[in-house]
Amino acid sequence: MLNPKKLEMSFKRYSNNFVKGIKFEDVVEKYEISKSKINNIVNLNDIEKDHILLINLNNISSYYLSKWKNEVLINGGVSSDGLKTMQIVVFYQCMAHELYQIKYPKMFLSYSFAEAIKALMHFTMFGWKKEEKILFDFIVRHFGKHLMDANNWNKHTWFLLELYLQYRNKTIVGTNQKLHITVREQFKKSDLEYDLIPEDLDIYSEVLENWATPQLDEIKTLIDKMSVFHSNLASELGESIEFGDYRYGFYPYEILFLIHVREKIGLPVPDHFNDLLMNTPEAKMTIDDPEPYPEWDPLLRKIDIFYRKNYPDYIPNKHGELFQ
Repeated sequence: MLNPKKLEMSFKRYSNNFVKGIKFEDVVEKYEISKSKINNIVNLNDIEKDHILLINLNNISSYYLSKWKNEVLINGGVSSDGLKTMQIVVFYQCMAHELYQIKYPKMFLSYSFAEAIKALMHFTMFGWKKEEKILFDFIVRHFGKHLMDANNWNKHTWFLLELYLQYRNKTIVGTNQKLHITVREQFKKSDLEYDLIPEDLDIYSEVLENWATPQLDEIKTLIDKMSVFHSNLASELGESIEFGDYRYGFYPYEILFLIHVREKIGLPVPDHFNDLLMNTPEAKMTIDDPEPYPEWDPLLRKIDIFYRKNYPDYIPNKHGELFQ
């Protein structure tokens, strides 16, 4: 049962983390350190040390995380530009890691399966079809391998991926139905790690069976159940592995994606919500259809140009200009 007081206290800690905890000036300082390292490698065209460019993408992402939180969560703005740049960074982390498969085959990944799916979902919501397709192809090509380790416990991540597949009429491992079960079985047969993949998706299984219902009351009931599930886990901020993190804990992106998908195919959606989760500043961000690309981060641009110049097999080289 949801404890409203506990949820409110968690939300206060979630917000205060970007005021009293992660201070913006500290994030800016790390960004400036990364700037120096990136400029040095790029100016010298130092291919032997260029994996440092990939490592420093994390500091670029952290910088825009803080910008997003300050703009929306702290100051009450509605711009999603910081969030958009964060998802773009995940895209380039994926693209760059593919370059190091031979040189550093066991290199620690700077993104996770869950983060890649979040980026894919956001690209879809933003209407960035070209980049969405490139990222989806990457996910399929490496699914279950080192670059896309799908042995992941997040139930909402499997929900998002399956909903995406059904919406786009695509498949992974030959299916878009009960995907987590099929993947568990296939990974087990292939002697791949599968123990973290959930055996059930809780409320998300019910939603996947009924997400395309034409009945407004039915989808409203399902969304309310999703919100309670998310809110209970967000109440365990710092402890829950599903929604207990300070980046996305009170940002109901899985519900917003469901609403987006239904709107795109002409199905009714609720026009208001009464719960805390669906009324957080992040839930109320303005997202246009399509959403304009944000201004390029200058360090990210330098990294992209460097890889395009030195690696003919770099995926973006095959697709021309991106994110513009």
